Amino acid sequence: MRQKITLLMLFYSCLSFAQTGDGPDMDLINVIKIHDTEEYSAFTDLQRFNNAFYCSFRVGTKHAGYEDFGKVRIIKSADGVNWKSIALLEVDNLDLRDPKLSISPDGQIMVIMAGAIFDADNRVRDLYPMVSFSNRSGDTFGEPQKVDLDPGISPSKDWIWRVTWNDNVGYGIDYQLKTDNKNRSKLDKDAWLLYLLKTNDGKSFEKVSQLKIDHLPNESTVRFDKRKKLYALVRRESGDKMGVLAKSSYPYTNWKYTNLDFRLGGPNFLFLNNSRLVIGTRKYGEKVSTSLLVTNLEGKALKEIELPSGGDNSYPGMLIHDKKLWVSYYSSHEGNPSIYLAQIPLNKLK
Repeated sequence: MRQKITLLMLFYSCLSFAQTGDGPDMDLINVIKIHDTEEYSAFTDLQRFNNAFYCSFRVGTKHAGYEDFGKVRIIKSADGVNWKSIALLEVDNLDLRDPKLSISPDGQIMVIMAGAIFDADNRVRDLYPMVSFSNRSGDTFGEPQKVDLDPGISPSKDWIWRVTWNDNVGYGIDYQLKTDNKNRSKLDKDAWLLYLLKTNDGKSFEKVSQLKIDHLPNESTVRFDKRKKLYALVRRESGDKMGVLAKSSYPYTNWKYTNLDFRLGGPNFLFLNNSRLVIGTRKYGEKVSTSLLVTNLEGKALKEIELPSGGDNSYPGMLIHDKKLWVSYYSSHEGNPSIYLAQIPLNKLK
């Protein structure tokens, strides 16, 4: 039976903590608001580098759409409490979307993101992956550049949503829009394609395999277990819209698929141990919220933690540090979409 923990918390200021639970500090779940401006701030990721936290997100005037040319803001903190903005990445007349962070083999922060242009009907006119790298100290970032895609996937409207490194090779899933329409329910179930790509430098990506998932697969996160087996968590946008957990062993050309019994939005996940995953996602229902699901390796939910959130929200960044799960996410439950950081002791995820 799935356990559910809902956190109802009051935020007093940008630097105030909300707590739940009893006992010592390690038994508390803490949430802090780490960015709150007039900007529309959304779509986060979280990374540790050189003993500091880095959080990336998109800033713009709205969620997406015509002539909303989003930028990528990166903020940094030594302690997870006090944050400062260290970079604002932008490209003229291009909407930079969903920046995701990783550490490249040569010791730089890599920011993978999409560059998008929407037409007046809010359909995607152009879409391609972009990348930026920090210097080795993580203090400055280069101008975003378009990546090179394997001609074997017939590049069209493409988005590499997140890159995960394993043995100095970066892997990410590219979702490709062969057709785009505001009314997605009328699109052919195979109008969007999914490819696993790999890279040695974060600048050029080659095709590894195609994932056979129908009903408009899109946002995907890949992770590796200790035996280098690849897991992919995939959002679907039509049909029953339930998520998919795909698995493949090296060389990652043959896939097995498990249909989940919950939808995904901004999906992210980590391995808790050899038998458990923790999935961060948008939870759909009467109230849309940001939730964490502890599951087995087949994606069966065993426990749920609902974070303080509502309205337009989700897209969590996740990492494990100091015996805690740290989760960045955005939410508009207090007004303008803002960025939050949650700390969950690992013992609450058992």
